[in-house]
Amino acid sequence: MEKKPISKAGFDALQVELKRLKEIDRPDIIKTIQWARSLGDLSENADYSGAKEKQRIIDRRIRFLEDTIRDSQVVDIDSLSGDRVMFGATVVAEDQDGIQMQCRILSETEADGKMVIACTSPVGRALMGKCVGDVCIVRTPGGEKEYEILEVKFK
Repeated sequence: MEKKPISKAGFDALQVELKRLKEIDRPDIIKTIQWARSLGDLSENADYSGAKEKQRIIDRRIRFLEDTIRDSQVVDIDSLSGDRVMFGATVVAEDQDGIQMQCRILSETEADGKMVIACTSPVGRALMGKCVGDVCIVRTPGGEKEYEILEVKFK
């Protein structure tokens, strides 16, 4: 399995969330399930059904976080430098209409789709490896968009 890059801050946030889910949220929901079960007939018990659904959601999130943490490779983005777009870089680019965008290239779990984009997203993949002055073409649902790289910076 290929390891996926993630920043130290992103990795730490995943670990904090996993710890909270395992040590606080899951034990709390188990207590709620036990309480709801004590009320009797489970077939018409909305408290029980709701708690079981919440437990399923928590368990799915725990599995996702464990898989993501296991498959992650922490990248020290504070030590990166250079003139090429790579994981951890902040990029300023301008489209053919003169509209500038500034974004940071990080992992899927850290991306917000605006200021932080995933290195695996269409925009992230198009920008990776480019230098200042290079032009890249991004294929979007609305068609192709051309961006010129104006600045690549780290930190």
